[in-house]
Amino acid sequence: MAIQAEDVGETISMSSEPSVPFAELPRDERRDVFFGLSEPARGALVADMSRSQLERFTDRLDPDEVTDVLGYANAETREAVLGTLDAERREKIDFLLSFDPESAAGLMNLDYVTVDRSRGFDEVAERVRRFEERTGRVPTIFVTDREEFLGELPGTALSVADPETERITDHLRETPSVRYDRADEEVLAVFRQNSERTVAVLDEDGDILGVIHARDLLQLIDEAAGETLYEFTGVAEEESVLDGAVVKIRRRYKWLILNLATAFMAAAVVGLFESTIAAVAILAAYMPVVAGMGGNAGTQSMAVTVRGISLGQVSLSTGKRVIANEAIAGAANGLITGALVAVIATAFSYGAFGILLGAVIGVSMVANLVIAGFFGALTPLILDKLGYDPATSATIFITTATDVLGFVVFLGLARAVLI
Repeated sequence: MAIQAEDVGETISMSSEPSVPFAELPRDERRDVFFGLSEPARGALVADMSRSQLERFTDRLDPDEVTDVLGYANAETREAVLGTLDAERREKIDFLLSFDPESAAGLMNLDYVTVDRSRGFDEVAERVRRFEERTGRVPTIFVTDREEFLGELPGTALSVADPETERITDHLRETPSVRYDRADEEVLAVFRQNSERTVAVLDEDGDILGVIHARDLLQLIDEAAGETLYEFTGVAEEESVLDGAVVKIRRRYKWLILNLATAFMAAAVVGLFESTIAAVAILAAYMPVVAGMGGNAGTQSMAVTVRGISLGQVSLSTGKRVIANEAIAGAANGLITGALVAVIATAFSYGAFGILLGAVIGVSMVANLVIAGFFGALTPLILDKLGYDPATSATIFITTATDVLGFVVFLGLARAVLI
């Protein structure tokens, strides 16, 4: 019984011989399953494939997809597979393999034709027709002025334009371009800043090397989103949900040790107020509330700031307003949540403390959310300035600040007011 496509990804990732379940898939489903696997799972699958199996799989892929697959193979296997291809197909793949896979050139494909601005619509249509006959794919039409890149001619222009009165430049669409060696994150930024569906890839001299379509970036966008999630939680970006326990332990223990060290800092602060907690035991019940609210508020501020850093909207030199706004927002949210907690605390402990316990908790909540907003915005900006990834480590420092300073305010006030 054939393995269902929706289950094979898990089966492949967990299998010691991933090529076996992969071979049981219908051929038209193998591409989607392969590119839906994690990076480690793809590498393991390619390594486990026989040369003949790898040749059959790559035979139906586009040149840029073959390039991605062969990037996981060793040099000997790569050359053996390339040797089975026709000259034109091998030339394209060799060309693409020469570039960094995490650059603009690594994302591009070769489905384009270039035409000079002086060409007529009939000549352009003929170029497109020949490309389709040779490759079976519709090319992007780039227009140049001799060597200078001008933009893209939409394919619809070939059917709606009047060749007697119009020129191809009348239908020219401005298209963004990137240098071939730009990182894939920069390519994503170009697409986000422009509504166009294509980006031209140029060499050092401004000549066209390839084209990147929006659909080529879908997987990259998914990986970038997952990367950000992993960084926020201190999990290695290459980790898969299907990795074994040993792999997960190796990739996470350093982060947990660092978190443990910061937790001891908070514990040490609490130890300084041991006599206060012993005298007013109810304080222990509200400590997690103060710490938890501060940590959550700090994470919110950090998320907004990191997003601003990634989009180039803010830096340490221009971040004073951002920090102030987050601190003010923390104060306002602290008043709202602090008032609620104060009412609850007063209702439960009025007989013993009157309104004093509620007042201590309410003021502490306001102070800790101001601290959370301040450090939640400041910490990522400092880490970015120092050259570190703010999403990777900011959470630990922010949580430490809200726990340590939050407990100092809360327990300090309690000692001054309640004892």
